[in-house]
Amino acid sequence: MRKIFEGGMGVVYEADQRGARDFIKRVAIKIIRPNYASQKMFIENFIGEAKLVADLIHTNIVQTYHLGETNNACFIAMELIRGVNLEQFGHQLAEKRRQLPLELAVFITSRVARGLAYAHAKTGPDGTPLGIVHRDVSFKNIMIAFEGDVKLTDFGIAKARGFLTDQEGEVVAGKADYMSPEQADFQITDKRSDLFSAGVVLAHLILGYNIFKGLTAEESRQRVIRQPIPDFRTLDSRIDDRLNHILQRCLTRDRQQRFATADELMYELEYYIYHGGYGPTNETLGKFIRDLFGQSPLAAPAAEFRDRTESMENSSRLHAGS
Repeated sequence: MRKIFEGGMGVVYEADQRGARDFIKRVAIKIIRPNYASQKMFIENFIGEAKLVADLIHTNIVQTYHLGETNNACFIAMELIRGVNLEQFGHQLAEKRRQLPLELAVFITSRVARGLAYAHAKTGPDGTPLGIVHRDVSFKNIMIAFEGDVKLTDFGIAKARGFLTDQEGEVVAGKADYMSPEQADFQITDKRSDLFSAGVVLAHLILGYNIFKGLTAEESRQRVIRQPIPDFRTLDSRIDDRLNHILQRCLTRDRQQRFATADELMYELEYYIYHGGYGPTNETLGKFIRDLFGQSPLAAPAAEFRDRTESMENSSRLHAGS
């Protein structure tokens, strides 16, 4: 129907999936630019991502419907989200000079934790854990629909047994200012790496800026590895002892002291916003974002449907020893 995003290596379109008797479903189609379609590892990982995400069926993960091939070109049909990613969301908050309510920042992160908990626990048909680590939990890969649903997307550089070619330890891929220290330092990651990244997202949502963001990817990477983690109570008066403790546990460089699972993080975040009674819901978030963007729930989809190709192009890809 129309192009909704164009990256350096791939293009995403809004499309109609047609069926019998005038059945139509609106989807997003991800394709690879022809000049990259001959790169074997790239194609294998594009296919691997589709196969991996196909069975990740969860309300907080963008769903993949179909992997197809036509004219020797692969494409992925996926859920079309009518909304924005957190980067767009943050830019709009800054432009309108509005501060995100603290409870909505915690709510958004709790939904990310829910999606991660599901992905981390996913097993194959034989019951063997897939060992999924997203490795790119960041503002650009978290979407909010205008209805208020929070969706984690882009598993293009995820680690999972048997699905994607992995060069961990030699190459680090992802956005440097959201990486865990072990990821930034070319170490082998596990699910706790994603929880550090979720902590960066939470702090960014509350403060309005990323504490690890440098002028270059390398500077950001060094900050993640070495910069002291602040007492967040000194940076925002809304942050109390309990929320500061949650942030500190997410962002500790000692993996043994971090939250052990996304379920544990999700519980702490949800207890924080709901223990006193009524707290935010999808509807609360939906009303806030529609007001922020002047949209209705039926508004056109955002122009930010990122595919693995764009993630590879714009992410920090550093080689050990370089």
